[in-house]
Formats: sequence, structure tokens, C-alpha cells
Amino acid sequence: MSGEESRDSKGKKKRRFFSAEKKYQIFLEAQRGEKPVGEILRREGIYSTDLARIQKQVKEGALERLSARPGAKPKMVPAEDYETLKRELEEKERALADQAVELAVLRKKTNGGSWDR
Repeated sequence: MSGEESRDSKGKKKRRFFSAEKKYQIFLEAQRGEKPVGEILRREGIYSTDLARIQKQVKEGALERLSARPGAKPKMVPAEDYETLKRELEEKERALADQAVELAVLRKKTNGGSWDR
């Protein structure tokens, strides 16, 4: 977002970032229509394109939130737990593959016969 005309050490304009609360405050003030939009833009030091972007973000956020289904949210597993479980699964898959090889060797030794003899 554009904002105040502060400059860095090289003389370039610095970008000013607004918090979500500030953006929502600007959005509500513009929507109320009590003050001219131009006055709000000048006071906040933003351009009309910045206001349009804020309005778009508010709309997207509202649609996303309103489209969420009620009920329990899917749980996120911490990255450490995920990695631990992944390693555990890989170890068990290797052990299963080893067991399958052993079983194949034993079946060959008994000519594919049954264990019930």
C-alpha cells in the first residue's frame, strides 16, 4: 500500500503497511458515506486503487468466512509429529518388505507347499 511520503536513506519512498484492523476501519468509513472518499484517501495517504484493493480483500475474506461449513475443523498435525509418523511408517514398510522376502524364500524351500502337512 502506498502511504506517507517518508523516504529511506537512498531517497526512495518507503511502503507503508496497514494492519487488518486499520484496513477494515478505512473500508467501513468509505462504505458509510458520511465523508467524501477523497477526504478519507488524503487523510490516510492512500490512492483510490489502494481503497479498491482493500474493498476486494474485505469481500474475499467475507466470502471465504461465510462459505466455511459449520462443525469441527480439520486438525493440523505439527510438523515434528508428521515427520516422526512418516519415519515410523517407512520403517514399518521396510520391515514388511523384508518379511515378504523371507516368506517367498521359505515357500521356495518347501516347493510352495502348505504349512499344514
